Amino acid sequence: MGLSTLEKALEINLDSRYYGTFAEIGAGQEVVRWFFQAGGAAGMVSKSISAYDMKVSDAIYGDCQRYVSRDRLEAMLATEQRLNRERLREARGAETGFFAFADTVSARNFRGTNRCHAWMGLNFQHEPGAADSRIVIHVRLLDDTNAEQQHALGVVGVNLVYAAFRLRDDPHAMLRSLADELSHGRIEIDLVDVTGPAFVDVDNRVLSLHLVELGLTGAALFAADGTVLQSADVLRKRALLIQRGRFRPLTHVNVDLLESARATFEQLPGVGAEAVLPIMEMSMHDLALEDDVGVADFISRAEVIATTGCTVMISDFREYHRLARFLTSQTDQPIGLALGLESFRRLFDERYYEDLDGGLLEGFGRLFKKQLRLLVYPLLDEASKELRTLTGLELENAHQHLLEYLLARSAVHPINDVAVEHLTIHSPNVLDMIKTGDEQWKSCVPSAVAERIVERNLFGYRAANG
Repeated sequence: MGLSTLEKALEINLDSRYYGTFAEIGAGQEVVRWFFQAGGAAGMVSKSISAYDMKVSDAIYGDCQRYVSRDRLEAMLATEQRLNRERLREARGAETGFFAFADTVSARNFRGTNRCHAWMGLNFQHEPGAADSRIVIHVRLLDDTNAEQQHALGVVGVNLVYAAFRLRDDPHAMLRSLADELSHGRIEIDLVDVTGPAFVDVDNRVLSLHLVELGLTGAALFAADGTVLQSADVLRKRALLIQRGRFRPLTHVNVDLLESARATFEQLPGVGAEAVLPIMEMSMHDLALEDDVGVADFISRAEVIATTGCTVMISDFREYHRLARFLTSQTDQPIGLALGLESFRRLFDERYYEDLDGGLLEGFGRLFKKQLRLLVYPLLDEASKELRTLTGLELENAHQHLLEYLLARSAVHPINDVAVEHLTIHSPNVLDMIKTGDEQWKSCVPSAVAERIVERNLFGYRAANG
């Protein structure tokens, strides 16, 4: 059995290698309170501060547009760690690693109308005299009352400090420990970002994958350059275009599907071309279907997606209606889900909705919420060489009526202007060619993707070519 929150706090208090500051704004001083209660805090806490007044906060940390934000958190961390060095280096710098913990929080207000979340982080020297390392997380507080949220915040904060000082060499264990002593459904951690010499071999994209894998969040996002993103900040008030796939590897078909879907989507009422954010999404459930897929393979997919400049989403949403629920909770703007004709046909399979009381109809009701639309890419029948499209799709009788209803209310749209010459390309075949050294694979993917695969030896390329 692991250590309790109080035991973690006591263990860190008694470790003379670390000494520093706690700065907390928005929900009391819930994190440092644990260290004071544990005993021995004088050996670890140099200062505790809570600058609640906005003018006071600005005077200490500088002006900001939003007080519960990453920018404010990072200003707090930088300021407090600078002060630690200025005030304490001469007396303790030779044998002590300094740290600054900070959080800025919006806990449940009296009316229960606010977004409850927290930015939390730690700047620390992993050894005396070292350059700073940093870990930043974003926490959604899901409890119903302010008191419960404060308690959860305090526990997460202690877990974060303990993880940084004791578990940083095992990133998976570090993330898993963040929810210690908190029952499922009390918090969600949808971003973790680490930098500095204590995390030199850690890839933040892998951490994003672990967040989803551990059930700490339903979806994690990162930019093409690998920068981790906070979903609400990125998706809020944006029109979204999502392509779900395995991208193993990304081919001309994936690129054409997204580009042609975007051209169709931008013509729909209320969608402006400049506002659309394209996202390539991979479901953990799809990744799990392939026995030979591990972290390295995931990174390979992320590397090739990066060549498109698209935002990457990793989710645990097996069903499209669960993905839709997440997306519609993030933005009030139009949402397009781009998918192939065969994937669209599978949406009518009753087996996918057995966990819903209303079955397929309930699933479709959840899927087509607000301004969400499906954009359906055609299929080339390789036997007849005929192009099969949404408008020619035939389903069993009851489902055909449902399809016609969806078409009539403009919930689904065909993608018509496509690069037919690419429709014979299938990712599994391309992957086999890469692994067996058949150079024809290069004609099946964009040139930037081919260059990245060769440069980084992705998808077994090195093994296939010596």
